[in-house]
Amino acid sequence: MTTPLLARLGNRRAVPLEALPLVPIEHLGDALSAGMAGGGRLLTLFGLPEMDDTLRLIGIIADDSRGRLGAVSSLVGQRYPSITPHCPSAALFEREIAEQCGACPEGHPSLKPLRRHAPDHAPSSWNLSERTGAAPPFTRITGDEVHEVAVGPVHAGIIEPGHFRFQAHGEEVLALDILLGYQHRGVERLLERESAHDAMQVAESIAGDSVIAHASAHCGALEALARSRKSPRAQSIRGIALELERLANHLGDLGAMAGDVAYAPAAAFFGRTRGECLNLLMTISGNRYGRGLVRPGGVSFDITPAMAAEIAGRVERLEQEVPPAARMLFGESSVQSRFEGVGPVTRASVLAQGFVGVVARSAEVARDVRHDHPYGIFRFAQIPVATAWAGDVSARAMVRWLEIQRSMAFVIEQARSLPNGAPRASHGVLRPNEIAVALEEGWRGEVVHVVVSDANGGVRRHKVQDPSFRLWPALSLAMAGGQISDFPLCNKSFNLSYAGHDL
Repeated sequence: MTTPLLARLGNRRAVPLEALPLVPIEHLGDALSAGMAGGGRLLTLFGLPEMDDTLRLIGIIADDSRGRLGAVSSLVGQRYPSITPHCPSAALFEREIAEQCGACPEGHPSLKPLRRHAPDHAPSSWNLSERTGAAPPFTRITGDEVHEVAVGPVHAGIIEPGHFRFQAHGEEVLALDILLGYQHRGVERLLERESAHDAMQVAESIAGDSVIAHASAHCGALEALARSRKSPRAQSIRGIALELERLANHLGDLGAMAGDVAYAPAAAFFGRTRGECLNLLMTISGNRYGRGLVRPGGVSFDITPAMAAEIAGRVERLEQEVPPAARMLFGESSVQSRFEGVGPVTRASVLAQGFVGVVARSAEVARDVRHDHPYGIFRFAQIPVATAWAGDVSARAMVRWLEIQRSMAFVIEQARSLPNGAPRASHGVLRPNEIAVALEEGWRGEVVHVVVSDANGGVRRHKVQDPSFRLWPALSLAMAGGQISDFPLCNKSFNLSYAGHDL
């Protein structure tokens, strides 16, 4: 077979849907593998229902080194040969497609539930008794002194629900299975069916601590389809808000990790400074999480000169106050002895499984949308990519600290030199029968929104991908061979979203 060229896409650049090459399903895995051969990776894979009861699978490849996106598609029925044996990073996506669209990937190596827990939730067309590659929800390991520990889905406190099942020998974790789906709200269907106003509010609610990231990606895809151009000022304000969101969460995570190893001074300080960054978001948007700020065409609220001076001044104070606390955290031997070597994720695993964000960068994979697929203000004001090498809790903490420093410098620079322009431009209508991909580097990692328009310029398909979707398997991988008592610390070093995964 001669592999067709992938359709050329770009971050926030729409193309006609008919421009996507259509290959037989038997060759889709080869086409994706060929697109990844030169250093690309599988960005996303999803189903688009067609009128004749068939399903169009659309795979998008990201070539980070060249800043390019490519896409290919294939038509399938209720069953199709699994792509995962050719492309291991497709495993999660095929499980999602099976549950969302009822198309069974025959030969999938581990078709476990993703969001739907019970076998009776599976589509009737699967015929579970004969389904190739059927797998139970949990790993079972037998042997003397092997025991099972079940945690959740209801937890102490107010955290979200998720079920964790450990197979352990004494304190050593042999395997960890994670079952989610308790927060499923039908986000994608809501984004496709609701009015533009209501869909915007849904997008802001996908993951409550990533409001700016998801709102910006949602708007970015719609703006690409409408050929809407934001002013430099609006781009800068969006960038400031995104980096304030990153600062708040990274500072909060360092505090949570310090608290988990009982290092109270750093825990208290970082918890307070997190509140400072949330208050700056409130200065811009009127609330501490940035809801209502990002809208198609730009932003709803401008930053006045007085507000800009206040933002720059308060972040400059943080630049002076935060380093001493960071030196306490990273300079304390008792803290580092608890961080180092816990929950490692290797570079090889990142490349094979397509992990993103802090997890990837802590394992020497410099994967950052702001650098690889720059957009908005990040085309003109680059932020250096922060990396570490060990891939453990200590590395993930260090990457956060490096990103905190660089985000503070970015916010100060932008607040001191806001460009001219209107905060919001007219949006217009969506071009019909087109597809657009919008990537945003949220604080956990890349947020992906793919929008396909219909013949009337409405939203036919809205695919959402939070970084947590890619990263929950990394937590399972990190715990294998570790101590079960390290799970709370390891879990906090990832700090993944249940709601962002469940959608």
